[in-house]
Amino acid sequence: MNEYNAIQPAGSPENGNLATPLNSSDFSKTLIRNLPAYRDGLAPFRRGLEVGMAHGYFLYGPFLVLGPLRNTQSADIGALLSSIGLVAILTLCLSLYASTMGGKPTETITTGNVPAAFASKEGWSEFGSGFFIGGAGGAFFAYFLLSTAYIGDFRNLIPGL
Repeated sequence: MNEYNAIQPAGSPENGNLATPLNSSDFSKTLIRNLPAYRDGLAPFRRGLEVGMAHGYFLYGPFLVLGPLRNTQSADIGALLSSIGLVAILTLCLSLYASTMGGKPTETITTGNVPAAFASKEGWSEFGSGFFIGGAGGAFFAYFLLSTAYIGDFRNLIPGL
């Protein structure tokens, strides 16, 4: 019989929370716990702002390259508006979650202590507000970078832009 078992139950095995080499490693725990949603000492608005900025910034590119306006003169403004529209839809989903569920997420091996701000509807509401402002700002920042003259020269290097 093999004495090494890579997967162990973490706490109660009925919860389905298993400790694997991937989710229980120090690297994974450190990486996840340093994300804005789990980092200690941040206000809910600041958490939402950081998460929104990342989402808005990275949503702009796929809409620019793969969107329906990709081969037109207005592809950049279309991608900006599409990114802000998707961020608005995601913010609506966050507010629906806050009004219906509104509870603290389940703690797992990787996440550890979930911040207390996620235990109330007000905390989720502040997170959603920060998410929308950060997402719209991140999309606008990506639009601004690709619209300036200096960065615009690099658009010729990527086919289809």
